This record gives sequence, structure tokens and C-alpha cells, in this order.
Amino acid sequence: VFTIDEAVDTLWYVFIVSPLCLAVTEDLIRRRAEHNNCEIFTLEELSLHQQDLEKIDHLDKWCKELKILYLQNNVIPRIENVGRLKKLEYLNLALNNIERIENLEGCESLQKLDLTVNFVGELSTVQSLQHNVHLRDLYLVGNPCAQYEGYRKYVVATLPQLKVRDIQRLSAAQNAFQ
Repeated sequence: VFTIDEAVDTLWYVFIVSPLCLAVTEDLIRRRAEHNNCEIFTLEELSLHQQDLEKIDHLDKWCKELKILYLQNNVIPRIENVGRLKKLEYLNLALNNIERIENLEGCESLQKLDLTVNFVGELSTVQSLQHNVHLRDLYLVGNPCAQYEGYRKYVVATLPQLKVRDIQRLSAAQNAFQ
């Protein structure tokens, strides 16, 4: 049995919100690949920010040459379907709904990962990045895990290859608001 408010919320989501949430489609990628003559299979940089995307899909099949992927400011809850992007160097997932750092082990060339302002709560998921030996920059500012005591020491000890820029930014941001 639904209350009237619950029924209205459900109808709102089904008929208004859900149709607005886009999926990664071939057409969307081609439209964003104008600089590459709409050729998606040789695309090295792709910007899919602010598209209301809920899921990362198809990129590992259609865009295997990607080096730079902008997915910031969407509603993506999970990092998935990017593990086969062997050449990916920079992944921007800032301002999404990511709760865990996962599924990036196959991104052998990953150097920079931006997860600023997400919902990463389990600091231990940072361990999944140990296989990303080229990772130099990791941004976790604005995530619940960045509030833990010992956060900085844990990240540095777990990922010694980092340049630790995130930690410097965090300190600067904290000082600015005090």
C-alpha cells in the first residue's frame, strides 16, 4: 500500500526523472567526437560530462584508444566497464555518486584519477589502485573517506607512487575555510 506522497514520488521518477537520465550510446559518442570526424574507434579523448549518465557502458568496446575520459557531473554510482581501456591516462569522475574505488586494475596507463566530491566512504577501496603503477594523481577531496583520521598517511602508505597533490589541495581547502 502506497501513500499519496510515495505514489507521486514514484510517478515523478518513472515519467519525469528516468527518461532524462541518458545512457552512453553510439550516437552520443559520435556527437561528442566531432573533432575526430565522428570516428569513435580511434578516439583518444572523450567528454561526456553533464549528461545525466547513470552508467558507464560500451566505452570499453567502442573506444579502446581512449587516453582521456571526462565523465564528471553525472549521476554515475559505480566505476565499471572501463577496465579494458589499457591506454586510459586520465579519468575524471568528479561530482558523481561513486561509493567505491573499483574496477580500474586493467587501466594499465592510468596516471590521473579525479573522484572529487563523490560518496567514497570506504578508505580501504584505495587498495584497488595498487595495480595502477603509473598513477601519480588521485583526488578524493569532498568524499567521506577524506574525513577519516589518518586518511593522508593511509593513502601515501597504500599508494607510494602518488605525488600526493590531493593532500596538499585538501590542506589548502581546509585552511581557506577556517
